[in-house]
Amino acid sequence: MQILVRDNNVDQALRALKKKLQREGVYREMKLRRHYEKPSEKRAREKAAAVRRARKMDRKRAERDGAK
Repeated sequence: MQILVRDNNVDQALRALKKKLQREGVYREMKLRRHYEKPSEKRAREKAAAVRRARKMDRKRAERDGAK
């Protein structure tokens, strides 16, 4: 990952770096790796996330179809 510093503006470059890290999911990954997670807990967490994504997609699809 590379961030360009323009005109010695380190604050702007730092903000850009943080935004890139956030988009890449690095912060979420670090938070998950702070403690050991049992494989069964990992499966349950990932399944719950998949259910949330599916429900969100259904809501968006229903909203889009209802608007037409």
